[in-house]
Amino acid sequence: MMTAFPFDTAVLIGRFQPVHAGHLALLRQALASAPQVIVVVGSAWQARTPRNPFTWMEREAMLRNALPEADRARLTVLPMRDYYHATRWVAAVLQAVSRHSAPDARIGLVGHFKDATSGYLDDFPGWQLITMERQGSIDATAVRDAYFGATPQTVGTALAGVADQVPANTLDFLHAFAAQPEYAALQQEWTMLRGYREAWSRAPYPPVFVTVDAVVRCQDQILLIRRAHAPGRGLLAVPGGFIEQRETVWQSCLRELAEETHCAVPEAALRAALRQVHVFDHPDRSQRGRTITHAHYFDLGDAPLPAVQADDDAQSVQWLSIGGLAAMEEAFFEDHFHMLDHFLGLTAQG
Repeated sequence: MMTAFPFDTAVLIGRFQPVHAGHLALLRQALASAPQVIVVVGSAWQARTPRNPFTWMEREAMLRNALPEADRARLTVLPMRDYYHATRWVAAVLQAVSRHSAPDARIGLVGHFKDATSGYLDDFPGWQLITMERQGSIDATAVRDAYFGATPQTVGTALAGVADQVPANTLDFLHAFAAQPEYAALQQEWTMLRGYREAWSRAPYPPVFVTVDAVVRCQDQILLIRRAHAPGRGLLAVPGGFIEQRETVWQSCLRELAEETHCAVPEAALRAALRQVHVFDHPDRSQRGRTITHAHYFDLGDAPLPAVQADDDAQSVQWLSIGGLAAMEEAFFEDHFHMLDHFLGLTAQG
């Protein structure tokens, strides 16, 4: 006898970094609510970081391997980039789900309100919310902190305290991943970021950092650096950095551009080439803390490519073709790909 489900499709949205017992409880609720379950895996195509250490394919495998074979066949996993723009993200999720469900499908959204990051549950008024109480006593942050607070030799001991809250297949994956070179790099970056935040922990209020970035276009190429230091060592980024006490954002932008790239374009020429200044202020755009940046977009047109040379915080500097950037999303630091997307429309067809 067929089971009568209250919904045609149940949707579960999360980052699953990594999958833990609370995620699995939500997934089981989704499977009990509809014959088809769509899991939207967020933070897809981002570079590995301590906050997003695992690829969307690795997270999909964690989800599927935690289920019986029959339930895996009912599961559709959709990777989703963050966009760092709520309206665009909601539209992208709706469009992706619509491609895998009937136009008149009864759709339920499974979730629980954990904190401010759960606000997205109110962004889909056409879907009925299937609410659940918090399951388990930990979240993914606690698992990552235990994991990256260890070393490859002590991972087993570090995870023992959360083992009852993590599916066995996730634990197996974490143990295997700890033997990979990516783990050591992420563990070092986690340690650096933890010390960075602890340095500000005694401030009377949580600090808000102000930075600047320079998006320089010339001959349909963009000036990019590879970061020399953590966080994001080796990742692509636009030139930029923290504003200093006696600078305007314009002065800071010029200084950072000169320090990191030695781009010898006169100030007057840069001012004439300035097309837009946009503020990027998503609360989750930087792991270093609440960081608001003022990105300056310059278009030098068909002028000769300015000579550049890496210095300061840049491991290297190069001009890259705009046409190739969309395929390099996973190589960018923090939200810098999305910064370029804002000015250049890199995902307009994606």
